[in-house]
Amino acid sequence: MRFTVQSAQLNTILNNLSKVIISRNQIPILGCFHFEIKDDKLTVTASDKENVMTSTIQLDYSTDDATFCMTSRTILDALKELADQPITIEVDMNTMQTKIIYLNGIYNIIATPADDYPLPVPILEEEKAFTMPAAHLSDAISRTLFATGNDELRPVMNGISFDITPDCMFVAATNGHNLARNTFFALRSNEPSSFILPKKPAMLLKTTLPKDESLVTVRFDNRNAAFEFASGILTCRLTEGRYPQYNKVIPQDNPNVVTIDRKSFVGSLKRVMPFASDSSQLVRLNFTSGKLEVVSEDVEFATSAKESIVCDYTGMPLSIGFKGTSLTETLNCLESDDVVMKLGDSTRAGVIIPLQQPENQDILMLMMPMMLNN
Repeated sequence: MRFTVQSAQLNTILNNLSKVIISRNQIPILGCFHFEIKDDKLTVTASDKENVMTSTIQLDYSTDDATFCMTSRTILDALKELADQPITIEVDMNTMQTKIIYLNGIYNIIATPADDYPLPVPILEEEKAFTMPAAHLSDAISRTLFATGNDELRPVMNGISFDITPDCMFVAATNGHNLARNTFFALRSNEPSSFILPKKPAMLLKTTLPKDESLVTVRFDNRNAAFEFASGILTCRLTEGRYPQYNKVIPQDNPNVVTIDRKSFVGSLKRVMPFASDSSQLVRLNFTSGKLEVVSEDVEFATSAKESIVCDYTGMPLSIGFKGTSLTETLNCLESDDVVMKLGDSTRAGVIIPLQQPENQDILMLMMPMMLNN
C-alpha cells in the first residue's frame, strides 16, 4: 500500500493530534497514531481512551485502502526536519515494514497493526445536538478555561458547563473564587439539557478549532460528546455530576460602577504586581471619583507600589482587594477596549463585563474579593 501527501500538511495535523496522546500510557497502542486510507482520503486518529480526535485530508495519490498505526514520536521526529514537499509512504501490510520517501532520502520504520486501536464511541443514547460558529465556541472556551478548578474531590468543578435552556445557552466555569459565564441568545431549546466538558478536551478544542464562521456540530448524550468541525472530530467522555447553580451567586444590585480602559488597567496591574506578597498576590483597588488607585505591598520585604489611573466611577469611595494574577487573567480574557466593574463593598463579589457586548451574546466575569488588612 502506498500514498502521497504534503509533508507540511501531515506534520500540522499530527502535531495537533499529538496533544491528545499521553506520554506515559499503560496501553502501548495509544502511543501511536491510527492511519486509515479510504477513497483517496487519509484519516488520522489520536486517542488517550477517553478523548479521541480525528483529522481527515485529501491525498495526492493512494493505491489501496488500508489501516495501520505508527508510533507518534517516530513519525513526528521524521517529519519535523523536512522542508515542505510531497512525501510517499509505503507500507507492506504483511510485514508492516514502512518506508517514508522524501526528495533526497528515505526513512525505514516498522508500523503496527491497527486491530486493537480504540476508536470513538458512538453517540447513541438519547442523543441531543446543536450547531454554532467555530469562532464563538473557541472564544467561549478560551474565556472560561481559566476559571475551571483543580479539585480532586469535586471533579465537576474542573470542567466547563454547557447549559441549554428555552431562553439561551450558557457556557460557564467556576472554581469557587472566579466565575466566567458566556450567554448565547441565538442558541436555545424547549427541552433543557446540559453537559460538563472536562478540561483536557476543552483545551484541545481551544487550540484546534478554526477561528472563523465555519460551523461546529456538537452531539452529546449522558456520557459522551462529539464536536464535528471542518478539519476533524473530537469525541470525549463527559464529566458526570451536577454543576453548581452559578447564576444564583451573581449579585444584581452592586451600586458602585466603574468604567475603565482595559489595557491601561492590565498594564498598571502588571507594574505593581511584582511588589505584592508572593503568598497572597493581593492588590488593593481604591476607587474615588474619576480615579482608581492600584496598590500592592509586601510587608515582609518592605516593598510596595502605587499607581493611579483615570476612570469613570460612580458610587461611594471604596477600597477592595483582589488576587492580582486572577484579576489580570480575567481582564485578558476580554477583548473590548473598555470594561465595566460593578462593585458592592469590600466583601461582596465584583462583576466585570465588557462595555460593548458581542452581538447576541452576554459575557460576564465574577471575582470574589480578598480580605484587606486596614
